[in-house]
Amino acid sequence: MTTATGTAPAGTPRTSAAPAATTTRTTRAGRTAAPSLPSLTGLRWMAALLVFGLHVHNFGYFGGTAGRITTWAFGAGGTGVSFFFVLSGFVLMWSARPGDRAPAFWRRRVARILPVHLVTAALALLMAWTLPRMPMPTPTQGLANVLLVHSWWRPWWQTLDPVSWSLACEAFFYAAFPLLALLLRRRGARGSAALAGASLLAVLVLAWADAHHWFGQPLYSFPAARLPEFVLGAAVARLVLLDRWRGPGLEGSLALAIIGYFLVPQVTAGYPATTCTVLGFALLIPAAAVADLRGLPSLWRHRRLVRLGELSFAFYMVHLLVLRAGTALLGVKPRYGLAEGLTVTAAAFTVSLALSWLLYEKVERPARRLLLRRRRGGRERAALVDR
Repeated sequence: MTTATGTAPAGTPRTSAAPAATTTRTTRAGRTAAPSLPSLTGLRWMAALLVFGLHVHNFGYFGGTAGRITTWAFGAGGTGVSFFFVLSGFVLMWSARPGDRAPAFWRRRVARILPVHLVTAALALLMAWTLPRMPMPTPTQGLANVLLVHSWWRPWWQTLDPVSWSLACEAFFYAAFPLLALLLRRRGARGSAALAGASLLAVLVLAWADAHHWFGQPLYSFPAARLPEFVLGAAVARLVLLDRWRGPGLEGSLALAIIGYFLVPQVTAGYPATTCTVLGFALLIPAAAVADLRGLPSLWRHRRLVRLGELSFAFYMVHLLVLRAGTALLGVKPRYGLAEGLTVTAAAFTVSLALSWLLYEKVERPARRLLLRRRRGGRERAALVDR
């Protein structure tokens, strides 16, 4: 995420005047836009790093004691995707524009995610043609992936670039967001708090049902099952906008998120892991936002973390392709010792980061500017927010 910005709803109370840590801007209509929240950008990078660590673990770079440490540290890294879903709801609600029409919103979201998705899908297809052990999708699977509907059918959910399953969930969230934003704007703090509580309850119920195999397919990648996390993020954002957020501070919420993360191995793998971390994430994100608004100390808005956070979407989309390409050189699950494992992990990380910079600077940013250009030659003053 570059910055979480946008126009605040008319008459909406504010948490506090934005200090030096945040910035505001004025739209053409004269409205004061929401302050930027750089700590959320830094946190995005940490979530992407957790997912990277999980995939390093899954590819078996480390064996023996190093492998066990990797499992302990990153075996729950998949919960980073849950963080992205909660953060997506928060940022989009924070940035929502009064009177914004759904087509304009959807156009901005397409400009945000589609260019990088198409490039990484093409790269995955090229790898499938040229590298051994790379799965080749059927034409139907490929089309479903490009259209971001592949997560609705379990046999398709990891076609082409496997991590794109979460984009299919996001596409569903974007479709629902205009109605969700309208609902939240018509509700006060109590209504938003009630919706947040209902979303948490929905996650618990769905996790229980998934663990007991009540459904025909696992819920981990099913877009409708991940919607409560997105709604939860939007609801707590509304509470912050209304100056009614009363959660713990940044340190306490971070501690709760870390405790939940390390509780993940105690539950059934897959969707039920969400129950361990969703509350901590739902507290950590608004706590970081409030820290930025009030000028409180926050490690997460360090300029280098913020810069890495800007690259996090591209990094997330390309890193698994790098790891997959590496199997052509390293084999499947090589189980190296500590020194060798750290070397290949550092190499994979460096290549992934370099490619993410290229994607961000040469694809994501220019494509977004192009797609958001007004038809008559002007430029749409879109809030540059990430999912």
